[in-house]
Amino acid sequence: MSSPAARPDGPLLVVGLGNPGPDYEGTRHNVGFVVADVLAGRLGARFSPHKRSGADVAEGRLAGRRAVLAKPRGYMNLSGGPVAGAARFFSVDPTDVIVVHDDLDLEFGVVRLKRGGGEGGHNGLRSISKSLATKDYLRVRFGIGRPPGRQDPADYVLKRWSAAERKELDVSVELAADAVEALATEGLEPAQNRIH
Repeated sequence: MSSPAARPDGPLLVVGLGNPGPDYEGTRHNVGFVVADVLAGRLGARFSPHKRSGADVAEGRLAGRRAVLAKPRGYMNLSGGPVAGAARFFSVDPTDVIVVHDDLDLEFGVVRLKRGGGEGGHNGLRSISKSLATKDYLRVRFGIGRPPGRQDPADYVLKRWSAAERKELDVSVELAADAVEALATEGLEPAQNRIH
């Protein structure tokens, strides 16, 4: 199905993945939070704690469609509970959930879109798939590249961006935000054609 919408007039839930707290700000694993912040800025919305879901939430209209932006307040590998809680509270079908996350299998700054599939070892996605009881949600994959040498991927994702990456980061984050808007307005296949 090319449309992201089970119910075209229903709300979208856009989830940016990351870890909470200042120790994780500016790390590769937190790029989903950064994209969510850019989208909130475009909506003129601010995040505030949402007790029923355990996420920070901002609401508005994304490309003319009602959207709920969420940043889970727990750690990455526990993202599923807050995502499922927000989806229930705001009556969002799992097929209308868009998750923005870092991806080791893509070169830095590359943005790719897909629905469903495996989690590629990403514990945040694994938690969301389990809590939603489906893998059939949309993903905006933000490439962070592979760690250099023998560095452990688990350490690499928690490191801050390199100086070279920081120079390009803003452009790639804006592209990822554009990708979310394209999913909201056009559906998966047209958005893939534009972004890829």
